[in-house]
Amino acid sequence: MRKIRKGDDVLVLTGRDKGKRGTVLKIVDAEHVVVEGANKVKKHQRPNPMKGITGGIIEKEMPLHISNVGLFNPGTKKADRVGVKVLEDGRRVRYFKSNREVVDA
Repeated sequence: MRKIRKGDDVLVLTGRDKGKRGTVLKIVDAEHVVVEGANKVKKHQRPNPMKGITGGIIEKEMPLHISNVGLFNPGTKKADRVGVKVLEDGRRVRYFKSNREVVDA
């Protein structure tokens, strides 16, 4: 079970965007995630009339390493570490390590 999933609210812990909060847009691979509004770069894009792409300089979000983001805990208003535990009915759920509160209801 992944500790950070698509759609989660995360906080950037390190780098030039430290402190920014955003939603996980995409899981690139096992170790990289794309966060909305974080790690933005300017990319020079060549026009491609076959695909309908105009040329120019675009801004896009690049992947961040998963260790550089933390799941946002609304109870403490901070980033928190996440654990996985099995409930009595056999379901596996994520929980915040600081206050033992379950993330997925």
